[in-house]
Amino acid sequence: MEVVQTARMLLSRVTADDLEAVHELHSDPRTSLYNPAGPSPDLESSRAMLDLWLADWAERGLGYWAARPLTSPDLIGVGGLRHAVVDGAEVLNLYYRFHPMSWGHGYAVELVRAALRVGGPLGTVVAVIRDVNTRSLRVAERAGMRRDRAIPYGGVPSYVYVALPARRT
Repeated sequence: MEVVQTARMLLSRVTADDLEAVHELHSDPRTSLYNPAGPSPDLESSRAMLDLWLADWAERGLGYWAARPLTSPDLIGVGGLRHAVVDGAEVLNLYYRFHPMSWGHGYAVELVRAALRVGGPLGTVVAVIRDVNTRSLRVAERAGMRRDRAIPYGGVPSYVYVALPARRT
C-alpha cells in the first residue's frame, strides 16, 4: 500500500522530493547511533539510499514510507518494509527511523503496527535490531513483535524480531 493513514500520521511512498528530509534524518548522529556504517556522510550517499527505496516501490510495489503528522507536511520519519534476505531467509525487513524531536510520542510503534498490518499477509516480517538499541527493541515489543534469535548483522551483535501471528477469533 503506497499510502496508509494511522491515527496520527500519513504514511506515503517516499519520493525523490523527500531527499533533503531523508538526508537530514540519516545524517544526524543521534539517529545513526546504532548504525554500524554511521550517519550518512553526504547528500550523494543519501541519494543512493533513497534511489534503492524508490526502486523497491517501482520493482516490487512495496517499500519505505515517508511519515508525516496529519497536521503538518513535515517529514518526521521513514519506515516500512523492504524485501530482503536476513540470515539466509527471504523476508520482509521492517525498518523505522524518526527525528529526535518525534521520539517518545509513540510514532514508531504506530508505524510498525501499520507495516505489520500491510506485510502480514505478504510474508514473514522481521526487524533486525542492534542488541544495544534498547529504544528500538522496546518499539518492536510494544508493536507486538517477539525476539526470535541473536545473529551477527553488519558485523555487530543483533536480534531478529518477528511478527507474532495474527490471533484467530
